[in-house]
Amino acid sequence: MGEGERFQLGTVGALTLSVVSSVSIVICNKALMSSLHFIFATTLTSWHLLVTFCSLHVALKMRFFEHKPFEQKAVIGFGILNGISIGLLNLSLGFNSVGFYQMTKLAIIPCTVLLETIFLGKRFSKRIQFALSILLLGVGIATVTDLQLNALGSFLSFLAVITTCVAQIMTNTIQKKYKVSSTQLLYQSCPYQAATLLISGPYLDKLLTNQNVFGFNYTTQVTVFIILSCLISISVNFSTFLVIGKTSPVTYQVLGHLKTCLVLAFGYILLRDPFSWRNILGILIAMIGMILYSYYCTLENQQKTVEAASQSSQVCFNHGQLWVSLVFCIVTIIYLKYILSPCFFLMFPGKRR
Repeated sequence: MGEGERFQLGTVGALTLSVVSSVSIVICNKALMSSLHFIFATTLTSWHLLVTFCSLHVALKMRFFEHKPFEQKAVIGFGILNGISIGLLNLSLGFNSVGFYQMTKLAIIPCTVLLETIFLGKRFSKRIQFALSILLLGVGIATVTDLQLNALGSFLSFLAVITTCVAQIMTNTIQKKYKVSSTQLLYQSCPYQAATLLISGPYLDKLLTNQNVFGFNYTTQVTVFIILSCLISISVNFSTFLVIGKTSPVTYQVLGHLKTCLVLAFGYILLRDPFSWRNILGILIAMIGMILYSYYCTLENQQKTVEAASQSSQVCFNHGQLWVSLVFCIVTIIYLKYILSPCFFLMFPGKRR
């Protein structure tokens, strides 16, 4: 197997792992927050990162990867920035309507494109911009409902978008600059991300929910779902760094909107969430945008020489990688529908229609 084939296989694996783990953790957390009323999102995220670091530390001791220290200031700054961006996204959701929060998430792609164009000199063709516009339109139709504006919420959303874009761009550039793997970067930055959220999480959750995370009634069922959420988060955090390192921040956001569409579909399948023709239309338009994005990327990558392709990062995945990933997603749907769904309804019989 050639180097290019190994790279493509690794990229497909990263994309698939990201989709499966992200959709799984959203469903798990939705059950935890909606059905079991554990609504402390920021504190839960800090536990995710802490468990991820402990898991990677065990993996390091077992020699699954090699520790490669690099500039400490870059690690600390990157870790804290990631923690801050997560906290700001949670604050944005708390101080805005759900519709405006979804608009905030949609703004991340154009903001990332703008920042990479201005500061990194990257160029995105008209075709790529058109495909991204179609994708964003579809996700907007499927997810954005009410739009209620307020000054504080808008300011928090602006900060959340900027910090998220910068953090994701840094995830890619740091791996390239210091020649570290996604695992090595995640291992070194995780303690600072976790510390930032462990300190601020309980206060942010208290501000948003008027409840104390330490005063919550931790039943056996709640504890089981928290542990399950933390275990799934290992794959989520690892695949996030892996996808951004192998592709680009923009491609990661495109994949994120695919996951949003899948979460809507799985929410209907598993949790019996309301599902309208508007959701269906939006998902179809988003899928068209994603296919166009993949197709145009394939055309542009084919125009590059082999030497240039080997020296530069892959901006996006090709057509074959998209379809292989979608096949894995279909397998995941079957798993969720016929295996996880019956187990879910055994635990939450009130959710069955």
